[in-house]
Amino acid sequence: MPNKTLGKIVGVDVGGTFTDLVLLDATGQVKLAKVPSTLENQAFGVLDALTQADAILPEVDLIVHGTTTTTNAVLERKLSKTGLITTQGFRDVLELGRRTRPQAYGMFGEFIPIIPRNLRIEVPERMLADGSVHIPLDIASVKQAAKKLLEDGCESVVIHFLHSYANPDHEQMAASLVAECWPNEYITMGHALLSESREFERGVTAAVNASVQPLLQRYVDRLVSELAEKGYKHDVLVMNGNGGMVSLLLLRVRRQKR
Repeated sequence: MPNKTLGKIVGVDVGGTFTDLVLLDATGQVKLAKVPSTLENQAFGVLDALTQADAILPEVDLIVHGTTTTTNAVLERKLSKTGLITTQGFRDVLELGRRTRPQAYGMFGEFIPIIPRNLRIEVPERMLADGSVHIPLDIASVKQAAKKLLEDGCESVVIHFLHSYANPDHEQMAASLVAECWPNEYITMGHALLSESREFERGVTAAVNASVQPLLQRYVDRLVSELAEKGYKHDVLVMNGNGGMVSLLLLRVRRQKR
């Protein structure tokens, strides 16, 4: 069998303060780079690190990328404006939580949800815990809610209905209705991310995803474009929170097909 020589591999991590890079070539030689992150466009920090490591992008076969972009956005509350469409009577689930308070045995506490109350809209519908329909989904109310959130300047929307883990039909129907007028793909269904009981946990997971999705997508698109302009011709793998990796090229192809 022919002996295939491994090409150059880059591992880069973009943090809130520094961007760190490791370049490994076919001989096993390692080069390191550490540069300040460029918060206005973090892709520039990646390019600066590549330059410092003397990386020639047309000769690089793979870039593996990790980032705290979304984590920092959540911690600093620098998020995309996001709305919520939920079951009638349950728009305060995100705010009530699990009685989590700064003083565990006190009567008062403060928790500020990612999605403010004025952007949480209720619609008539109700699934029971066994997955049966108690109240059919009000189609007109869903359309009206989507229109209202767009008028309020929302970029993302969460569809979060009671007991959708048992039966996601209403969430899927609502997402299809919203997609008819929503100008982008940033529509998150609660059951699609965490198909488990407990409305607060499922709702918060969906809210975080929806509020950071546009930020991460814009960064990823800028990064891929900047790398391509500098001659990079291969894939970029991004690390997930579970330690795995996902292909940016594959994600972009899926988006274009929608």
